[in-house]
Amino acid sequence: MKRISSLLTLFICAAVALAQFQNPVTFNVTQKQTGDNALEVIFQGTIDAGWHVYGTDIADGGPTRAELTLETQKGLKPDGQLRATGKVHKAMDEMFGMEVSYMEGTASFVQRFIITEPEYEVAGYLTYGACNDENCIPPTDVEFSFKGEKPLSNSPLKGEDKVTTEPVIAKDTASIAITPSDEDSTKEVSPLRGDLEGSLWSPVVDELKAFEEASSSLPTREDGGGSAGGLWSIFLLGVLGGLIALLTPCVWPIIPMTVSFFLKRADDKKKGIRDAITYGISIVVIYVLLGLLVTLIFGASALNALSTNAIFNIFFFLMLLVFGASFLGGFEIALPSSWTTAVDRKSTATTGLLSIFLMAFTLSLVSFSCTGPIIGFLLVEVGTSGSLLAPTIGMLGFALALALPFTFFAMFPAWLKQMPKSGNWMNCIKVCLGLLEIAFALKFFSVADLAYGWHLMDREVFLSLWIVIFAIMGAYLIGWIRFPHDEDEYDEMGEVIQRPRTSVTRFFMALAAFAFAIYMVPGLWGAPCKAVSAFAPPMQTQDFRLGDVSVEAHFNDYDEGMAYAKAHRMPVMIDFTGYGCVNCRKMEAAVWTDPQVAQLMTEKYVLITLYVDEKTPLPEKLTVQENGQSVTLRTVGDRWSYLQRSKFGANAQPFYVLLDNAGHPLTASYSYNEDVAAYVDFLQKGLKQYSQRP
Repeated sequence: MKRISSLLTLFICAAVALAQFQNPVTFNVTQKQTGDNALEVIFQGTIDAGWHVYGTDIADGGPTRAELTLETQKGLKPDGQLRATGKVHKAMDEMFGMEVSYMEGTASFVQRFIITEPEYEVAGYLTYGACNDENCIPPTDVEFSFKGEKPLSNSPLKGEDKVTTEPVIAKDTASIAITPSDEDSTKEVSPLRGDLEGSLWSPVVDELKAFEEASSSLPTREDGGGSAGGLWSIFLLGVLGGLIALLTPCVWPIIPMTVSFFLKRADDKKKGIRDAITYGISIVVIYVLLGLLVTLIFGASALNALSTNAIFNIFFFLMLLVFGASFLGGFEIALPSSWTTAVDRKSTATTGLLSIFLMAFTLSLVSFSCTGPIIGFLLVEVGTSGSLLAPTIGMLGFALALALPFTFFAMFPAWLKQMPKSGNWMNCIKVCLGLLEIAFALKFFSVADLAYGWHLMDREVFLSLWIVIFAIMGAYLIGWIRFPHDEDEYDEMGEVIQRPRTSVTRFFMALAAFAFAIYMVPGLWGAPCKAVSAFAPPMQTQDFRLGDVSVEAHFNDYDEGMAYAKAHRMPVMIDFTGYGCVNCRKMEAAVWTDPQVAQLMTEKYVLITLYVDEKTPLPEKLTVQENGQSVTLRTVGDRWSYLQRSKFGANAQPFYVLLDNAGHPLTASYSYNEDVAAYVDFLQKGLKQYSQRP
């Protein structure tokens, strides 16, 4: 067992190491003459699952947009701008506060040219950015070069069969270019010569791997919807939704009636139990089929795109608002009674397994007024994961929680006598759910608000509404507020109790609601309120802040920072980041603002932040040999990206590594994970290792 555990650890370490260096997009470049004087250069890319490539119409200050740079241009001229011709999605990016465009699965860009001379030549590179839910790769170049001849006017082209060209040169390099430059200025250097000279640039990939293999617990990453951990989270979310639905007035009273029906109509107890188990399985099948239907209709990526689209967020906001009002007792949401009657009549007329399945379907229809809002919210939430299995897994968890009581009570009928009776406690659950639905509805409205720039739901407005909602929940639980479905309680004489006694359970629930409301109050003045950071609008939408815990880099140059650290005998933290890296900003907002993290980073380490998409041109271009290919470094960002790849064997951001004064790692690297405790442990391990070195 110990040997198996060790092998498993090594496998996980190897997987993490491989995941650090990622090449999720592969481009193929072709040219196509579309007329006597027209030429198109086409970039066709294949994108790995879970990744997306950004489009061309992203404003400054956002993620890396696709851009074309021409280094050689003879005999032709551009006709318009580079355009994205694939299936482009648009969504609101809360971290950057703007709408962004992106493509998934495949990416296609086209640049049109007008041919002006009999012979033409064009060369350059496409720069693009790609991200997933955890990482971004540096802005990457796809280089191309074409030569050709303009056809005679009396010899029309058909597709590509009339094009005369030299072979295309197209390759991806982890660099970014912004301005044309003279080819003669390129400087040939080896990886550790010229501008990249010194032992501080020596590779330490094996040392990092050794730390990862020696570590018994690697820093964990937050699971996306497609990972095993993410699917488990979705399953548990579904189970929670099923348990809540089970306790509503539409479902709970049906349990004893249904179980008693199966036990009474059966010839023996075993058959009754078997029918009840079949009934429970039928419930699972019905809701799993619902999850599959959602996936087939929308698809994983489409559902994810819809859930982040501004227009559909308004729809989700209104839908949850209606559900919330229904739970509060404003009105009842129910399917047409004719549906229920027809299915119930059919189940009575049939026998065997079909009748039991139809009875389970009847339960689904009858209980829709209570389960519908929960299912709707669950499907919206799991849809944002982008996983193909997410809706099905969520519905499986929901159905299991809903179906198990019918099976257990059929197996142990004596338990039916111990079931709590229906009463105000079930309506209390509905009211609390209604308030939660309204609270989460505000989240979807805030996304649309950011997209359209209304500034109606800035961070302080959002927090104010949440404070009021949870304060109302506390007041309701304590008995200060009543809603239409709340029943009167009577004393021993039959008189109505105007202010019924508060149970101990409701008291503690009210205490939690009031405490949560008070917890959010400092957020009105700029406190991070990390418990709600995933729901609230970004901090930059807040107008008034008393002060922030900020962490700023000591240096933005690797060599200068290392020299300072050596002179002052301090360990170094390298922060590989990017201006267009969404998850880098999330780490800075959620983790770096923690007082303990900020103190360690600013007082105990020399922080060197290196932007891999820094567009400042190098004094002269550098050409290095990497994996048997020549790679051109044109900008400062290229230089830092090459440092990350060659020295640390990684190319995704955010990427954090702790070094001693000789450039050797102190512990395993750290990537995207918003667990503050894990980040503190990462920093403290580095300090401990540094103190033990000569």
